Amino acid sequence: MADPKGFLKVTERELPARRPVPVRIMDWREVYEPADGATVRRQAGRCMDCGIPFCHQGCPLGNLIPEWNDLTWRGEGRAAIDRLHATNNFPEFTGRLCPAPCESACVLGINQPAVTIKQVEVSIIDDAFGKGWVEPKPPARLTGKTVAVVGSGPAGLAAAQQLTRAGHTVAVYERDDRIGGLLRYGIPDFKMEKRHLEARLRQMQDEGTRFRAGVTIGTDISWDALRARYDAVVVATGSTVPRDLAIPGRDLDGVHFAMEYLVESNHVVAGDKVPNQISAEGKHVIVIGGGDTGADCIGTAHRQGALSVTNLAIGKQPPAVRPDGQPWPMMPTVFEVSSAHEEGGERLYLASTVEFLANEAGEVRALRVAETEFVDGRRIPKSGTEREIPADLVLIAMGFTGPERDLLEDQLGTQFTDRGNVARGDDYEATHQGVFVAGDAGRGQSLIVWAIAEGRAAAASVDRYLMGDTELPSPVRPTDVAIGLARA
Repeated sequence: MADPKGFLKVTERELPARRPVPVRIMDWREVYEPADGATVRRQAGRCMDCGIPFCHQGCPLGNLIPEWNDLTWRGEGRAAIDRLHATNNFPEFTGRLCPAPCESACVLGINQPAVTIKQVEVSIIDDAFGKGWVEPKPPARLTGKTVAVVGSGPAGLAAAQQLTRAGHTVAVYERDDRIGGLLRYGIPDFKMEKRHLEARLRQMQDEGTRFRAGVTIGTDISWDALRARYDAVVVATGSTVPRDLAIPGRDLDGVHFAMEYLVESNHVVAGDKVPNQISAEGKHVIVIGGGDTGADCIGTAHRQGALSVTNLAIGKQPPAVRPDGQPWPMMPTVFEVSSAHEEGGERLYLASTVEFLANEAGEVRALRVAETEFVDGRRIPKSGTEREIPADLVLIAMGFTGPERDLLEDQLGTQFTDRGNVARGDDYEATHQGVFVAGDAGRGQSLIVWAIAEGRAAAASVDRYLMGDTELPSPVRPTDVAIGLARA
């Protein structure tokens, strides 16, 4: 364990300060100030000898959290990163982007603020990169087997790294012009600067993983041809079909899906030229949807110089503290203020969008919204409560319904579940032999930590399929669900 009396001596959570709002909205750098090493060690020392570390259960990766908390408290950073990498290929991603279900399950969290697990995690990996401890681990020998991974998000990259290290020749295919999937073009730099992604990709290239950007499987190469060319295929294309809002005025200029907006912004931040970019500059912006993608749109709109930003959520405002129906160690639904919300704008709950209203030029000028009421378990607009909210740009951030399926169905005959995800067994194999599915494509929209866990587990199944056995760890099955996270 860490400091035996740490949780008694230090009873408060200490997190790095966020850069001042007026400063950070002028750039795209990460919002947090650099962590103080003494603070991180002090917080790691709060990790207690709890007997049964429920943080393991809360984390789909099964991260060895008490072990690397102890090593951090002792100042043994090299050993800490080894323990962290034993279960997590990309702690620099999860330490910045994961909502930390491990902290909700922290035993100390029963009667005190939980250990700052996520901050300790990111400090370990940042220190390791800074000191040159993150080194390539190429395989000792090659198996002669080949694997294609389609999709370069966290699930695809995790599967690729595991399979490369097992000795297989792995090629990662990505339809975008750069590798990274939503890590590249879906996540704004103020949440994770792309230098972290680039550093990890360099390590993977040095290990032997091959990257093929700008290739659309199903068009540039058919799925059948890909399957014939490789000994196994991993489908890690994500859940990319956005949930739409089919109400009058949906086709007006100025109404866009959130991901259209974020992808263009990330291209521009990367230095690309985007003709007719969707921009919030000088506009009244409305973001429909109260999740992480909506928050990303809010932060982006602030940096682009929006006149106003309004965030609409159809449901009730979550409580400030853990509700009785979501007791420890479940991950509760509570009201949170992200860095983007802190930067300004208005958040409205129980707001049902009824209609997009047009100006004479056929552009959106306002939203007609109504108060949400609950009737027989359904959320509907309450009659007589309609009002208009000015809008020059509307971003729909209501989540995703599943993977794009046409080419998979037509070319491989892939089957899908009732929820629109790629059907697969407990070994992650799809209905076509030798084709495996990892991450949101098979699970549905979920967390980055689940994507990495599934990528690692699918890699183990692929290795077993190719070699008859495997030494790769398999942290989760497709049917596994972390405490309180019924998101499969």
